[in-house]
Amino acid sequence: MISLLGLAGQSLKNRRATALLSLLTVTIAVVLLLGVEKVRTQAKASFANTISNTDLIVGARSGPINLLLYSVFRIGNATNNIGWDSYQRLREHPDVSWTIPISLGDSHRGFRVVGTTNDYFSHYQYGQKQPLAFRQGSQFGGLFDTVIGAQVAKELSYTIGDNVVIAHGLADKGFNQHDNLPFTVTGILAPTGTPVDRSVHVSLEAIEAIHVGWESGARLGQGLTQAQAQAQQRELQPEQLTAVMVGLNSKIKTFAVQRWVNTYPREPLTAIMPGIALHELWGMMRVGEQALLVISGFVAVAGLLGMLSSLLTSLNERRREMAILRAMGARPLHIILLLVSEAVAITLAGIVFGVLLLYGGLALAQPYILSEFGLFLPLDWPSSYELSLMAGVLVAGFIVGLIPAWRAYRQALADGMTIKV
Repeated sequence: MISLLGLAGQSLKNRRATALLSLLTVTIAVVLLLGVEKVRTQAKASFANTISNTDLIVGARSGPINLLLYSVFRIGNATNNIGWDSYQRLREHPDVSWTIPISLGDSHRGFRVVGTTNDYFSHYQYGQKQPLAFRQGSQFGGLFDTVIGAQVAKELSYTIGDNVVIAHGLADKGFNQHDNLPFTVTGILAPTGTPVDRSVHVSLEAIEAIHVGWESGARLGQGLTQAQAQAQQRELQPEQLTAVMVGLNSKIKTFAVQRWVNTYPREPLTAIMPGIALHELWGMMRVGEQALLVISGFVAVAGLLGMLSSLLTSLNERRREMAILRAMGARPLHIILLLVSEAVAITLAGIVFGVLLLYGGLALAQPYILSEFGLFLPLDWPSSYELSLMAGVLVAGFIVGLIPAWRAYRQALADGMTIKV
């Protein structure tokens, strides 16, 4: 067996150009196969971890997916709002530990504006219960302070102290801008890979102040000045909210509080558990996940077919070599083991180089992927599924090696010896 492995090594060395081409083919296939799998699994994990450690999300009566989309992903609009009195009763519920009120409806240069309180920065968590962190500055201090997400700061080149003008509604046009009450950037959040990165956060009182004079949906008069708004700050209590994120004292009470909200007599409300709603939403997008799986499979097949093509091409050039080995006493089994050993060695080396190339590329591209696409690809040990994929590639390489080996076995000794040089 040792001499056979040495012979296989010498054979690959003598055919180094063809062997390197096969090795490159398998390496690229492994990189793409594991890379697509990492993107698929991490995209799913990132999606599921958009919000964590929040027990309930409460909004006006609607479907759970719609409530999740506008409250967490800032997609779409609410069917109705929640009255301030209802929010107060919810906050005072004995099983409720904390609440994060949210008011949506305005925008800034394509980014959604979120009206909230400083509790947002204290209690909102994502990923594996990771709290929000400030890259620069701090939370609201004054009425017209704003805290922006990392993507907002990057795309608009905002820094601490810059002015921000909010637009009424989602269309950022000159006629619907609240330019009489500009905001000042006092905080920039660290990247999270969630919709928080693309949000502009202001206080609930500021939302009320900028809409004075806009009761009909358009500007009627000049509205408040900053001095007037500051003077009336205590009176700028919201009348309605878009949604409320709720944390409970005990998760055992989740279903009880959810039932209390869903049967609330004063107005129709809906309470959803974000984890379940996220799972349902991902199920609706399963087609994309299946597409990535199909791509992974085709990538692996293409790489192995490339190696098979290379082995079969080189086999025609090695018919005299096979015949000489047979004439020197090599048995058909030895010929089969030689060719299979070469295929397995190329496949194994391709897997090793593919893993090294993938992790090296991830180490370099990880910050860029996180900042540009909000997708965190960790440099952790391969999962059991990824190990099974690599084992599958190795087995497939073994099977691919059997095909030229079988052809070499079937070739007669005289056929090899009569080939003209």
